Amino acid sequence: MRTSEINRKTNETDIKLKLNIDGEGKNSIDTGCGFLDHMLTLFSRHARFDLEVKCVGDTFVDYHHTVEDIGIVLGKAMAECLGEMRGIKRYGSFILPMDESLILTAVDISGRSYLGFRLDIPTGRVGDFDTELVREFFEAFVRNSNITLHINQLEGYNSHHIIEGAFKSVARSLKEAVSIDEKFKNEIPSTKGVL
Repeated sequence: MRTSEINRKTNETDIKLKLNIDGEGKNSIDTGCGFLDHMLTLFSRHARFDLEVKCVGDTFVDYHHTVEDIGIVLGKAMAECLGEMRGIKRYGSFILPMDESLILTAVDISGRSYLGFRLDIPTGRVGDFDTELVREFFEAFVRNSNITLHINQLEGYNSHHIIEGAFKSVARSLKEAVSIDEKFKNEIPSTKGVL
């Protein structure tokens, strides 16, 4: 089983996170931000990752530190789960329809962090969640997991649907990329011999 457990405490957040990328999509999410709870719950389910997150953050300020720091910890946990990345398929992509929205994502577990982010979210907030934090979350995640991730909106006008479609599509792409290719389970998927 490829698992990780990380505790991270700063003056802004106190996070406990457990990740199992060979899981079934079981989750227990309590971030102090209802919209983020919703996104991480469906992320876990669609990736089939078991995920536990407990965060106490300075949400009296806003959700920025909570969202970014959870992205950091989830990224570190992902990198720890993958280890030397032996046998993984490495690449994954998915086009996901979410009502009127259509989101394309592609991932390369490359050892190089890059985020291509092309979402046109029409409102500044969904409920009490600042929509600009979606990019902050994924930036933190890719920097700390050392993956390349592209998120592209092909259609959509409802902010909730666009963001939810992005989290689901990323989850499906990651599910494919981290899966083990049984034919090559002892190989590192790179001509360099290392990722």
